[in-house]
Amino acid sequence: MVEHVVVVGAGVYGAAVTASLTRRGARVTVVDAGAPAGGTSGATFSWINSCGKKPRAYHDLSVASMHAHQRLAAEVANSDWYHQCGNLEWAVGEAEREALRAKVAGVLDIGYDAHWLSRAEALRLEPDIDPAELPADEIAYFPREGWIEPTRLIGHLLSNAVSRGADLVRNDAVIGLDLAGGLVRTVRLASGRQLSADAVVNCAGPRAADVAALAGLVLPMRNTRGVLIYTSPVAVWVSRVIHAPQIHLRPDGAGRLLLHTHDLDGGVSVSDTGVTSVDQAAVETVLQAARTLYPGIHAATIESVRVGERPIPRDGLPVLGRAVELPNFHFAVSHSGATLCVHAGDLVAAEALGVEAGEALAPFRFERLQSASQ
Repeated sequence: MVEHVVVVGAGVYGAAVTASLTRRGARVTVVDAGAPAGGTSGATFSWINSCGKKPRAYHDLSVASMHAHQRLAAEVANSDWYHQCGNLEWAVGEAEREALRAKVAGVLDIGYDAHWLSRAEALRLEPDIDPAELPADEIAYFPREGWIEPTRLIGHLLSNAVSRGADLVRNDAVIGLDLAGGLVRTVRLASGRQLSADAVVNCAGPRAADVAALAGLVLPMRNTRGVLIYTSPVAVWVSRVIHAPQIHLRPDGAGRLLLHTHDLDGGVSVSDTGVTSVDQAAVETVLQAARTLYPGIHAATIESVRVGERPIPRDGLPVLGRAVELPNFHFAVSHSGATLCVHAGDLVAAEALGVEAGEALAPFRFERLQSASQ
C-alpha cells in the first residue's frame, strides 16, 4: 500500500502532482533543491495551447490539459493565474504563410478552435498594434489558448497541499536513492535527511535525468535554453498571446510584457565557471521589434532578462508514469509543462497510488525511449 510519496521538484509538475496526491489522501513530501518555482517554472513563456502538436495523442493530452486549467480556475475563488485570452499568429513570406495555412487546416480537421481574421478584425481585438505590421488577411486566431502565471499557480497548489498535510522541503537537493527488492526505499537529501518512500515521482525538470540516474535509469534528454525579457509597466492594450514574425509576446500582469524570440535563445553563452549571460544587442533587437509592433510601448524599459532551461525528452514528447523496471518510481517530465501540469500531474499522481491509467499514459511511457536507443 502506498502511504508516503516523495515528489522531487516543486515547479508546475511537482506542485500539481503533490496537490493531486494530497487530495487523494496520500502523505506527501515534496523536495526542491531551491525554492518552489525557482527553476524552469519561473522562466517560461507559459503559453497554454495544443496548436499543431503531434502526434494525435500529444494533441489530445494537451487539449485535456487546457480543459483542466479552465476547470481548476473556475473552482477556486479569486483564482488569478489563468488567462484564456486567445492567441494571434501571422506570417510573412510565402513558405511561412503556407506552413501557417497547413497548421490551421490540420487543427480544424481535428476539431480545434481556429479562425482566420482580416487586419480589421485583428485590430478590433488588439487595437494598439500598428496596422502596417499586419497583413491584410490570413491572421490566425486561436480563441481557446492563453497563458498562466506559473508562480501563482504553484503557490496555490502547494498551499492547498500543505493545508492537507504535505511537507514542503526547500533548498535541499536529492543526492541519493536507496533501492532494495526492486523498489526505491529511501530518498537521501543533501542536508543528511533521509525520507522513507513508498513511491517517488520525478518532477525535477531539466535535472530529471540526474534524478533518474540515482535510481539506475537512463533518461535521454535534449534540454535547451530559453531567454525571456520582462518589460517595465506600459499603458498599452496588449491582451492576448501574440506570435508575430519578428516577436512573440504576451501580457505579464501589472502592465508588464513578456517578450521572446527563438533567435534570442541563440544569444545565450555560458562561461567556463557556469555563469550564463545573454547578448545585450540581441535583447535590444527584441525590444525594438516589440516597439515596432506596438508603438505605444516605446517608453518601455527592460526590467529583467531570465534564462530558463527547457526540459525536453529526446523525442520531444512527455515522459509520464511509472518505470516498469522500478515500479514505484514515476516520471512527470516534459516540455510544455505549463500546459500539461494540472491534467498530466493528476494522471501520474493517481497511478502512483495504484490507480491504473489505462491508455491515457501509454504513448508517454519511459520505456519507449529505451527501446528507441537499442
